[in-house]
Amino acid sequence: MQATIKKPINWGPVIFLTTYQTLLLLLLPFYLYFDTPTLAVVVTTVFLIYATGMSITGGYHRYYAHRSYRTNKIVEFFLLFLGSMTAQGSALRWAFDHRLHHANVDTEDDPYSIKKGFWYAHCLWIIEKPRTIDPKVVSDLLKNPLVAFQHRYYKLCMLASNAISTLFFGYIFNDYLAAFVMTLWVRLFVLHHFTWFINSLAHTWGDKPFCKELSAVDNYCLSMLTFGEGYHNYHHTFANDYRNGIRWFHFDPTKWMIWTLSKLGLASGLKKTDPTVIEKRIVLESKNHLLNHINEICHAKKNELEILIQETSERIVAKIGEFNALKAKYLASKNSENGHTIIKELKKELKEIKRSLRSDWKQWMSIVDSVTRASKPA
Repeated sequence: MQATIKKPINWGPVIFLTTYQTLLLLLLPFYLYFDTPTLAVVVTTVFLIYATGMSITGGYHRYYAHRSYRTNKIVEFFLLFLGSMTAQGSALRWAFDHRLHHANVDTEDDPYSIKKGFWYAHCLWIIEKPRTIDPKVVSDLLKNPLVAFQHRYYKLCMLASNAISTLFFGYIFNDYLAAFVMTLWVRLFVLHHFTWFINSLAHTWGDKPFCKELSAVDNYCLSMLTFGEGYHNYHHTFANDYRNGIRWFHFDPTKWMIWTLSKLGLASGLKKTDPTVIEKRIVLESKNHLLNHINEICHAKKNELEILIQETSERIVAKIGEFNALKAKYLASKNSENGHTIIKELKKELKEIKRSLRSDWKQWMSIVDSVTRASKPA
């Protein structure tokens, strides 16, 4: 579907985004030719791209929009200050739009729906007049005085934070032109498009291991450009998890930042989806996909695989349910004065189920591999 602009145009963002990006693209080659920035300026620009970018992903997104962890007012101040530098709106406005996105993803009410076209999801949605903020959607944020202040005086906050940053680094490098071009305009240009990739590319290019019905995808390469937000299929499936990349090798600097804050005593209540819930979701999502794949396999092998898929998936789901029930019983026994006598036995049962689940999971992955290989043309 092609992007169409139906709502009245929001001329402020149109003029700002069009003017600064056009001027930057036209004048940057001349600047780089006549006054090449130093390595220190380039490194600082990259650092600021990441610092301000993670104020969006770790602040606006995972903290304010999804409440995936708790922090104090000092950390909030820095998240809002750096967030103001991104020229992406107030935390209140950003969180409101994003909560609508999750509630109405891929529908007409999605503020930046990929169904309206790649470029609409990427940036054209910004030039439409924004919806009036519904207090019911962001009632928790309206009670936050820092968020309310930033929203009320957002233009002032944006101008002041960028002016302070530019003047500070201009003074440090004794080069105000480099600070203006690189740490302000180049940073904004790169950061805007990296952030917009989450709405466009992260709903276009990648895999869907957790929810195949959604347009959101997981893409390792994209995570490097979006500060860890590339695991978007996982995020849309488990939106309150403070992580997007759940494996140790997943590139998710926002997750590492939040984890580090927790270790320093500056963040708490980090929400994390139980691994068994994740595994159950993967099995259920891939089950129908596998059953469709085996239609391409010879009849005898198809029947055999179909039975194996059904039995293994049902066994894993049943064991996960049993594991969660035992885990709840174990936690209740730990908090009970008379529960010490059965804790030892429950721990043993939990250990046995975990071992059995690992074995079943290996078998499931082997089935996935077999079906994938068997369904490929010779």
